[in-house]
Amino acid sequence: MRSREKCSPSTDPKHLRGEFDELPEDLGSDHRKVQPKASDHTPVESFIEGDSFVVQIRLPGVDPGNIDVQVVGETLTIKASLFRDKIRYGSFERAISLPQRVKAEHLKAVHQDGMLELRAPLPKDYAAGTI
Repeated sequence: MRSREKCSPSTDPKHLRGEFDELPEDLGSDHRKVQPKASDHTPVESFIEGDSFVVQIRLPGVDPGNIDVQVVGETLTIKASLFRDKIRYGSFERAISLPQRVKAEHLKAVHQDGMLELRAPLPKDYAAGTI
């Protein structure tokens, strides 16, 4: 184990975080190989494809039972947690605005090979804005 330097958490939070990140290595843990923090590395894509609104999220290693999808008004919220041996290693939460008049009950979810895809039909008279 290497010796620790003195630092002031109030003046050097990055140094303190580095110390905490190194602590499991010093104790012989390989938790950093699992996944550092899902929310830091989880891109979310939302786009219009044909007559559908599509949301895609890469959630490798996340059990589908640990994914929660909710719609309140016109906001879609996706929450997920990554567990290994009953220990939570990371969590993820994103809120996305749905296009107007997209119905929550029409959303279909598919989780395959670490990818969550949500898809809903657009209203027949939906016209995407152009820039």
